Amino acid sequence: MKNKHLSWKTSLRAFLFPRLNRKFLLRLLLLAVLTYIGVRCICQPAWTNGSSMLPTYQERQFLLCWKPAYWFSPPQPGDVVIIRLAGPKVMLLKRVLAVAGDRVEFRQGVLLVNGSTPQEPWANMTACDWNLEERTVADGCVYVAGDNRSMEMQYHEFGQVALKRIIGKPLRLFQPRRSD
Repeated sequence: MKNKHLSWKTSLRAFLFPRLNRKFLLRLLLLAVLTYIGVRCICQPAWTNGSSMLPTYQERQFLLCWKPAYWFSPPQPGDVVIIRLAGPKVMLLKRVLAVAGDRVEFRQGVLLVNGSTPQEPWANMTACDWNLEERTVADGCVYVAGDNRSMEMQYHEFGQVALKRIIGKPLRLFQPRRSD
């Protein structure tokens, strides 16, 4: 019984205070490289900043950017995407409204894609008064906007975005509580 207790203490001590030998340092280096690759290339942490995606995403919500999401297929209407705006750290979180070849417009606050209103919950989540002439989405692009269209148009970043600027989609670790 005493050996078992001693063994547990020895194991804990070895875990908390390992010997700094070559084997340990190689494992530590491998772990650091894999973590760097994972965060940089696969799943990057991010926070929302602003209210343009309310009610879907809250302000200052923690997200992970899942970069492999669009490695093999382009985003589709309704997808929420993360767009590289400037450098590796400034990104936008927006919803895809239309894809290449689609005609998109806002008429008296109603989203129209190819002349009709999409019958999806994301199409008109918030009441708005936007008016935007019809435009056709170019090849290699998608048309994006935030979900909170009750904000005035001039305060929104929206429009046509090249597919090469879309870096992934958001993953939520938890759903924030709503204060109703």
